[in-house]
Amino acid sequence: MTRLILIRHGQTEWNLARRIQGSTDIPLNDTGRAQAADAAALLQDHIDPATARLAASDLSRARETAEIIGTRLGLGVPRLYPELRERAYGDAEGLDTTEFARRWGDWWSAAVPNAESRADLRERAVGRLSLALADASREAGFADGTLVVVSHGALIREVIGHASADEFPAPGERLANGSAHHLLWEGGRLSLLSYAAA
Repeated sequence: MTRLILIRHGQTEWNLARRIQGSTDIPLNDTGRAQAADAAALLQDHIDPATARLAASDLSRARETAEIIGTRLGLGVPRLYPELRERAYGDAEGLDTTEFARRWGDWWSAAVPNAESRADLRERAVGRLSLALADASREAGFADGTLVVVSHGALIREVIGHASADEFPAPGERLANGSAHHLLWEGGRLSLLSYAAA
């Protein structure tokens, strides 16, 4: 039995401007760095550094968030996984939400050219998380520990949806930058430990 804590990366300038990032590599801003430090402070009572490991998407906003958390909690550098990147939004990347709505309508039902489907994102996310957990389990001292993973909003939504039989999150609910989501990995299955709107 392993605990899995998913952290959404801190804020970027594109988050602030409501521009769609997707797989575009946008760095944290100063608010995002502060959010990463706040996330580390909140995690302090939930993990034992001796049995915890750290992983992240390789996009800079997730990697730097993980590095801040790792430094503050004594977890070292994160193991990076390109497959934990944000959903690829195709032709929508770089657009603000107003332009997105003008071109394709509602966010949740839009068919954006060249975008990764939610089903493909979910399969990628759950598959890579299972491999990240397997990688961590081979490390000395990890047995039944905690894996902290820093990733992205759409990817985390799909993992939560998978773990809760799509009960959570509600359609339209945004996951806050720096928010933490606690799950359990047992017998090859993910379950949600608790859920509160972030």
